[in-house]
Amino acid sequence: MSLSVSSSVDAAATPKITGLQGPWRRVVFVGLYELIAIFCASGLFMLIGQQAGESGAMAIAASVIAMTWNVTFNHWFERWELRQAVKGRSLKRRIAHALGFEGGLGAILIPIMAWWFGISLWEATVMEAGMLAFFLVYTYAFNWSFDRIFGLPASAQVQAGSAATQ
Repeated sequence: MSLSVSSSVDAAATPKITGLQGPWRRVVFVGLYELIAIFCASGLFMLIGQQAGESGAMAIAASVIAMTWNVTFNHWFERWELRQAVKGRSLKRRIAHALGFEGGLGAILIPIMAWWFGISLWEATVMEAGMLAFFLVYTYAFNWSFDRIFGLPASAQVQAGSAATQ
């Protein structure tokens, strides 16, 4: 009997990682995020006067770039997050994540959009600013929703005895 009591105490002391984790988490995250983003970006490009074919092709190209950036950025963000004393994803941490991701992506996409649409870097910057405004809100909302549906990644889960805001 003492063996089962000891086992249950050990199990209670060891925090259980919950939710979708590991490589599948990244695959599902990136796939869903980019599928929705392609439709939104195509529509936004068309709303500002770009042709449907060019808009769709640019949205797909941007998606491929964004997926590569997404995997890279999130890998480094989660490595940084793992070293933090305070666990969880507070509003401040989520805003930093969204700004870092979108800022880096914008720096990559502005010259590509200028070339693709045959516009100046300034026009592409203005276009990207509009896209950025939309995608900052979308990124925050998507991340929050994804974490609520699939659970936080192991790097952000609250361990026994620590307090953090989800």
